Amino acid sequence: MHATTSNPHSSMASEMSRGAGATKALEFLSFTLGQEEYGIDIQKVQELRGYDAVTRIANAPEHLKGVVNLRGIIVPIIDMRIKFNLGTPNYDQFTVVIILNIANRVMGMVVDSVSDVITLTPEQIKPAPEMGAVLDTEYLIGLGTLDERMLILVDLEKLMSSAEMGLIRELTT
Repeated sequence: MHATTSNPHSSMASEMSRGAGATKALEFLSFTLGQEEYGIDIQKVQELRGYDAVTRIANAPEHLKGVVNLRGIIVPIIDMRIKFNLGTPNYDQFTVVIILNIANRVMGMVVDSVSDVITLTPEQIKPAPEMGAVLDTEYLIGLGTLDERMLILVDLEKLMSSAEMGLIRELTT
């Protein structure tokens, strides 16, 4: 799923609804980091787990907490609070590791908490403004709006294949 369009919102929305008409609803798992609520494509989520101790890897970037053995698969664990520079993480009973499967690569993403699954129509997804913010807008699908809620929709494939993450090679198919 390598997009050649410059608008990540329309690219992702069209890829996710391809062949099903423009009114196909999209499902996102919502989670929190600090005061913000984010959303990721539910189809990339394999499972949710509580935070367990990880095995550190020498010379790994700070956001790569380490690895865990998940039923025989060694899974890298990324702390998104550290990655997005949102202050010191606090691991407690609400901390969740979202196990993702992206391009046949399993990885874990530590978040403060998971809220729910949210269904959005393409009309509810607005392009992300250039904010010069913590999260580069090239890693965003857009902003999802549902009543009074606003979700920052993260393009996991672009984020996890980015050079600074180095977890999966650039997707070319």
